[in-house]
Order: sequence, then structure tokens, then C-alpha cells
Amino acid sequence: MYPLLGISLVMWLLIIERSIFLGRLHRKNMTIKQAIEHLGANTFPNPKQHHGVIFLLVTRFLEKKSGNKPLDQFILDESVIAINLRLNDHLATIGVMVAIAPLFGLLGTVTGMIETFDVLAIFGTGNSKAMAGGISEALITTQTGLLMAVPGLYMKNFLTRRASNLQHTTATAGMYLRRHLKE
Repeated sequence: MYPLLGISLVMWLLIIERSIFLGRLHRKNMTIKQAIEHLGANTFPNPKQHHGVIFLLVTRFLEKKSGNKPLDQFILDESVIAINLRLNDHLATIGVMVAIAPLFGLLGTVTGMIETFDVLAIFGTGNSKAMAGGISEALITTQTGLLMAVPGLYMKNFLTRRASNLQHTTATAGMYLRRHLKE
């Protein structure tokens, strides 16, 4: 039961961290037009007004900008890739924990049934209270594993969709900004 609780705690901490991170990048996003204006003026956007992925892309690009157009296009592409990779952090780990939770529940089922058979071997079928303890352990761990996995799977899919949408936004903004750099 304790490994299940540990996995659940770590999984939900990662889910909360990803929800906050992706939610912050989803809100207060700057438009592509504003991004092009900042690139043209070579000014950093105000962090109090914007927090989104386009803001992150423009800021990262302006920090590394060289002034050489072909090199700047490469730097912009690298910035898009780096941001898109960062959006997927911990999503695979959450998926693994979702998959492991029912397996740990089944492990608890096996240990509970072993305990039940030990009671049967010692007392026979006459001690139903001792048998019920093993069966109870078996059922509770299975239920706990499933109760962890189902909401975890939902949240993992939700976060994956949100990260995918933000990756699309970043790639689109990168494409428009790259066109602007060619001019």
C-alpha cells in the first residue's frame, strides 16, 4: 500500500506542476503581430503583460540574436525546438506512473491472497476473521491502484493535448517570425 501512496504522491505533484506550467503559458499569450513588432524594434516584451509561449520564444530569441540573418534563422529554429521539448517534460513519467499504479494494485492483491492462504494453512477454514484481513488487503490495493490510474490517465491525456496545442502555437509563431527575418 505504501508504494502505491508514494507513486500517487509523485504522480500528482508532477501533474500539478505541469498544469501550472502549461496553464501559465496558455494564458496572456502575445499575438504574432506583437512578436514581429518586438523583433523589428529589437525590444524585449514586458513580462508583466505576457507569459505565453510566443513571449517565451521572442524573449529566448532576442537573448541569443546575433545580427546575422542566416544564423538568426537557425537560432529561431533552435528556440522553437527547445521550447517544444520543454513542454513535454514529465509527461512520459506521468504516463509510466499511471501504467504502474494498477500493477502495484495487483501486487497487493497477490500479497493479500498469500496472507489468506497462510491463514488457511494455519487455522483452516474456521477462522474467517483472519481470512477476511487478507482478502480485504487484496481488494483495497486493487481498488487503490485503479483509483489512481483512472484520473491520472485523464490528466495525462489532458496535459498532452495542452502541450500539443502549445507546440503548434510555437511552431506557427516560429514560422511567421522566420518569414519576418528573411525580409
